[in-house]
Amino acid sequence: MALDIQIFYALNSLAGQSHLLDGLIIFLAVYLAYVTIIALLGVVFYSNYSKQEKWEVLIVAGLAGIVARFGVVEIIRFFYHHPRPFTALPSVHALITDSAWSFPSGHATFFFALATAVYLYNKKWGIGFFTAATLISLGRVIAGVHYPSDILGGAIIGAVVAWVTVWTARQIVEKQHQTS
Repeated sequence: MALDIQIFYALNSLAGQSHLLDGLIIFLAVYLAYVTIIALLGVVFYSNYSKQEKWEVLIVAGLAGIVARFGVVEIIRFFYHHPRPFTALPSVHALITDSAWSFPSGHATFFFALATAVYLYNKKWGIGFFTAATLISLGRVIAGVHYPSDILGGAIIGAVVAWVTVWTARQIVEKQHQTS
């Protein structure tokens, strides 16, 4: 059995053990995403950054997540069709389902892009967002909708897209400062 599937089964074995644990897994896999977005808005809104810096962080982080998730992920999924674990493997405890292809994880891609962008602006905040991205991603493996390789692929794609997005934004801002 491939290492990816072995790790998947080890994590997925946590599902179906208790209603309380299943509820926590579903919260991590589905609802923590919403909490993370609200947290980003709150952290930026209440920061000491200038109004322009606040908008820059929000726009760049959001753009990185959107380009990574709805651009790169969809292009990959158009050409590469990897079925979800709950449809491809026997004995999967599927706490949630999804009809899209599995690789790369759209959630991991989006939230690791967001976390990377935030980290490149503010390391302290970034660690918190990386923690949230990791918990969301682990929740989705435990819930039976992703393999660990889906998460790893999404995390790498998200981080690279965010780095490019932040670098591009900083070049634009620098050129604006030079012309004014």
